[in-house]
Amino acid sequence: MDNTYAASGRVVFATRGLTKVYRNGDMVIHALRGVDLELYAGELTVMLGASGSGKSTLLNILGGLDSATDGEVRYGDQDLVAGGDRLLTAYRREHVGFVFQFYNLISSLTARENVAIVTEISRNPMRPEDALELVGLRERLNHFPSQLSGGEQQRVAIARAIAKRPAVLLCDEPTGALDSRTGVQVLEAIAHVNRELHTTTAVITHNVVIADMADRVVRLSDGRVSDVRVNAHRKSPAELSW
Repeated sequence: MDNTYAASGRVVFATRGLTKVYRNGDMVIHALRGVDLELYAGELTVMLGASGSGKSTLLNILGGLDSATDGEVRYGDQDLVAGGDRLLTAYRREHVGFVFQFYNLISSLTARENVAIVTEISRNPMRPEDALELVGLRERLNHFPSQLSGGEQQRVAIARAIAKRPAVLLCDEPTGALDSRTGVQVLEAIAHVNRELHTTTAVITHNVVIADMADRVVRLSDGRVSDVRVNAHRKSPAELSW
C-alpha cells in the first residue's frame, strides 16, 4: 500500500483478523474470514466484490451496525469490538454518515426537513441548506421526495448523511438503483464531499467501473481481501460510464 495516504496519512480504521460468522440452525455462514485492512484519513476507497463476497458485512461492522465474531476493529484509538453498545451508539451518532442503495427519505418532509432531522440532534452540524448545496440541490430545498428524481433523492440522502460533519462516510451500493447518467451525478456528489470536507469515504459496489474514481481499490472475495491496488490517477466520475 505504497501511496500518499499510507506514507503520511492518519489511520482511521484498522482491522486485524476480522471474522464474522452467521449461524442459522445447523447452517454456518462465514461472511468474513480474517480481514486485515487499513483506511486512511481523507481517502476515497472503493470496495469491490460480487454478492456474498463480504463487502456489505465489512462496511456494516466498520459503521457499528453489526458486530464481529472475532478479531479487532479500531477507529482511531477506540476498539469497536470491545467497546460495548454505549460506545457504538455514540460512535454512530457522532462520527459516521451512511448512504444506502435505497434513499429512506420521509415522504411527508421536504428535502430540507429530511436533512434537518440529523442536524437537530448533532453537536456541530452544518445548516441543511449548506449540506444540500454541497450536493447540488440548493434549488430543491422545499421539494418533497415525490417531486425529486431518484438521483436527486439519493443526493438528499447524501446531504443528510454529511450534515452532522461525520469523519467517515460509508456508502453501500449508492448507485445500485440508478441508471448510469444519474449514478454519475450521485458519484460526483460523493467525490465533491470527499474533496471539500476531507471525509474518509468508503464506497462498496459490484460495479468495477466505479473503482477508477478511488484513491485505493480493495477487492473482496469469499470473505477475504483478495487484492488492494492504488490508482495512479483518480478519475472524475464524469469520466465514467457503464
